[in-house]
Amino acid sequence: MPVKRYKPNNKGRRNTSVDTFEDVTRSFPEKSLIMLRKEHAGRSGGKITVRHRGGGERQFIRIVDEKRDKYDIPATVAQIEYDPNRNARLGLLHYKDGEKRYMIAPNGLKVGDIVVSSKNGAEVKIGNRMPLSKIPIGVFIYDVELQPEAGGKIARAAGAQIQLVAVEKGLAHLRMPSSEVRMVPEACFATVGQSSNIDHWLIRWGKAGRTRHRGFRPTVRGKAMNPVDHRHGGGEGKHPIGLKAPVTYTGRLALGVKTRDLKKSSQNFILSRRGKKKRT
Repeated sequence: MPVKRYKPNNKGRRNTSVDTFEDVTRSFPEKSLIMLRKEHAGRSGGKITVRHRGGGERQFIRIVDEKRDKYDIPATVAQIEYDPNRNARLGLLHYKDGEKRYMIAPNGLKVGDIVVSSKNGAEVKIGNRMPLSKIPIGVFIYDVELQPEAGGKIARAAGAQIQLVAVEKGLAHLRMPSSEVRMVPEACFATVGQSSNIDHWLIRWGKAGRTRHRGFRPTVRGKAMNPVDHRHGGGEGKHPIGLKAPVTYTGRLALGVKTRDLKKSSQNFILSRRGKKKRT
């Protein structure tokens, strides 16, 4: 996916780049696979649970087949489509029995390609989905399940990929994008390849208006608030926060604090935690 940079002819174009959508083959979704999205604006039960959310363009939810449980039935890639609710592309699959479904498209998938999902293994090519036990060691995968038949949960964002490093004792060892090595049951399904739209992270939004269109409202510094609104607020002029460490508006430490619960059952499935990535 190429990214187009604009000349700074005006303030709105300065430091701005956009997606050219050259890989998208159709500009409208499949009507049978969309539904209306209800706007919650970061609220649960009427209370704000995620700040700085609201507004944005009204969009349709694309119903994506997370399980791809039509096994051993070849499907033809009819379209590569844009999804406004995620940063990866979608592939519209036409099965031989006439059913249509969406999948998260891998990088390099083209219209006319044939993909298949199989419990007994399939050809190791991009877009095919099979259990981890049927995938050769060292292959890169995405859209991986954490529990069998639960649907893909990890490595679904644009450009995400996971490497299968080992399979032993009924567990597959996966090297995550963060360099963490995690174990999942070998019966979990995964799709071969890398999630599409790998250049999404190169987009520079440029101006506040484009961010508002995506549903993000402005973020105000705690230092700029009053003490009643934030623990960092108050004082005259520019000043430090007056605390030993930055905290959230509720008083919890904000930086350098480990948030993972070491008593979680999934802790036993992490072989090595993520560390600092080596620069090349």
